[in-house]
Amino acid sequence: MEQMEVDVEMTAKASTSVAPSTSGDGSNKAPNAGTSATTSSSNVMADPSTVPSVTISLHPLVIMNISEHWTRIRAQAGEVCQVYGALIGKQKGRNIEVMNSFELKTDVVGDDVFISVDYYMAKELQYKQVFSDMDFIGWYTTGEYPTEKELAIHKQISEMNECPIMLQLNPLSRNVDQLPLKLYESVIDIVRSEATMLLVPLTYTLATEEAERIGVDHVARMSTNDTGEKSFVAEHLVAQESAIKMLKTRIKIVLKYIQDVEAGKLSANQEILREVYALSHRLPVMQGNAFKEEFYTQCNDVGLISYLGAMTKGCNDMNHFVNKFNVLYDRQGSGRRLRGLYY
Repeated sequence: MEQMEVDVEMTAKASTSVAPSTSGDGSNKAPNAGTSATTSSSNVMADPSTVPSVTISLHPLVIMNISEHWTRIRAQAGEVCQVYGALIGKQKGRNIEVMNSFELKTDVVGDDVFISVDYYMAKELQYKQVFSDMDFIGWYTTGEYPTEKELAIHKQISEMNECPIMLQLNPLSRNVDQLPLKLYESVIDIVRSEATMLLVPLTYTLATEEAERIGVDHVARMSTNDTGEKSFVAEHLVAQESAIKMLKTRIKIVLKYIQDVEAGKLSANQEILREVYALSHRLPVMQGNAFKEEFYTQCNDVGLISYLGAMTKGCNDMNHFVNKFNVLYDRQGSGRRLRGLYY
């Protein structure tokens, strides 16, 4: 009897251990897929006790660039696609500031993704001409978690930069408590007596400048606008115009009251006259040298901005004209060559 109970217990344990590995129906496929996904993610991650070597300061411009890149590619392709790009910024010691980004061209061969080095070199040269103080510090992609595929791309990026960082944005996340992005750096660890590249999560903080705060605030306000027919700048100017008109009306009333008091049409109210006197002394002095200098400086700045806008528009028109002229010239040249072939 004891031997029979042992055999039954061993058989039950064996059947329990084998059951999850079978995929006889669809109900078992999802757990297996989740298990394989978790295993794939854990295979590229270093030990949780590994301490990161750098701290990250991330600018909102980078997040908006990645989001725009993914949204545009998805709209063009009609399906969810993974995008890739480069991160540029500054590094001082162990502090890395991610300030901007640009897209990277990739070549897909089967399930493997290869970064176009020539395209990267050309883009880096262009950015160096504009942002000479920024360097290539890493790359970005989209997805929920890093896998062997991302690790293979990270190894390619490591040939361009010795210690790149990786930023992964999850655009399909429904979590509203925190930003759906993670940053990683790579370390070399010994796995099964072999040197293996693994990823270590990094902590980050948001660093914003005045222009970025204005842009993010404008985007946030536009995203909550249902119609989007009017600009918030126009609405702000209309509100200011209404306030100025109301102020002008009130000033006319006060001025009319003082004129009637001086003419003897109304009796003088000392309390009202004291408030008018205090209000008039609160106005800025319009005849001072400091005011004139500041006024002329502001006028020059406004004129310069208008002049630069006109020059930019002229350069844009000239560029379009040159492009159209080149297209027309090429068509005429090809027409002459074709006529030469027939005659």
